[in-house]
Amino acid sequence: MIDEPRAVRRGEELDPAPLAAFLARAAPGWEDVRPEMLDVAQFGSGFSNLTYLVRAGGRELVLRRPPRGVKAGSAHDVLREHRLLTALRPAFGRVPRTVAACDDPAVLGAPFYVMERVTGVILRGAPGEPVPEAATMRGLAERFVDELAALHALDWRAAGLGELGRPEGYVARQVDGWSRRWLAARTGDVPSIERAAAWLAAQRPPDGGASVIHNDFKYDNLVLDPADLTRVVAVLDWEMATLGDPLMDLGTSLGYWVDPDDPPALRALRLGLTAAPGNLTRAELVARYASISRRDVGDALFHYVFGLFKLAVVAQQIFARYVQGHTRDPRFAALDGAVRALGGLAERAITLGRIDRLG
Repeated sequence: MIDEPRAVRRGEELDPAPLAAFLARAAPGWEDVRPEMLDVAQFGSGFSNLTYLVRAGGRELVLRRPPRGVKAGSAHDVLREHRLLTALRPAFGRVPRTVAACDDPAVLGAPFYVMERVTGVILRGAPGEPVPEAATMRGLAERFVDELAALHALDWRAAGLGELGRPEGYVARQVDGWSRRWLAARTGDVPSIERAAAWLAAQRPPDGGASVIHNDFKYDNLVLDPADLTRVVAVLDWEMATLGDPLMDLGTSLGYWVDPDDPPALRALRLGLTAAPGNLTRAELVARYASISRRDVGDALFHYVFGLFKLAVVAQQIFARYVQGHTRDPRFAALDGAVRALGGLAERAITLGRIDRLG
């Protein structure tokens, strides 16, 4: 179950000559590397920045770069992610150690950085993937909440992360920003998404404090100890991390969290293993988070709907790139169906006024 890369997708290859030259001058211990020594594979499960495993003579590094055809922005700003990981590691040890960054797009066609590889298990919920027993899933679900609460409790000022974002007005900026992204990425009408955007704008609560927030905290961004799947070794994919309202971060996690009795269209999206026996339900997740963090979470309806809306917009952005021909990844061809399913569930949650029993 150790997470392993696959062959690099066509059109996403890395030029070995400039990569080897960069590693030889910037990565300690790689001074002797030559292009013919490099073996490059790709971690193919992500939907955002591209992630590669670079090997040479028994050494390994992970490389992150933006995909082709994306506009500049924090979600694809890998140099910002590199700075964040470098600053965050001393205060929150469950992040990989960074090695070097390159801001010259002439090297590989875009900025990139390299970091150590953290070996472990990543539960993606792919077809045929073994599912841990119920007791293990329960322990992992509880640890999931504990790790999220621990991140939100981090003293970001003492960690030197004050320039990571602007927490004041964060909720308003998120609702407005994701609504604008939806309009920019639309390829057709999805009335449920339009109605969810309007509801979020009307129901927007005040900011609920400031924390370091991951903004994509889910099972398949956790690296787990192969000997104990309830122990988190590292948290990956920090490209959207910032300072903001921690309940918005909780909402994003809830958007990915599928309950066993959710509508079939949502379960078919295979967002992860959260519906497997033993997991917390969304309501139980919220209750545990409230208990550990001592935050007033309320019914979490606004934050859950926001999580579904945000996830739908991300899927729509990727689908739009596929429609425009910027990517050939076949996984992206059906993401318009995911957008409709997420919009439908957001509308159902709003109608029923709750985050559970939505099937």
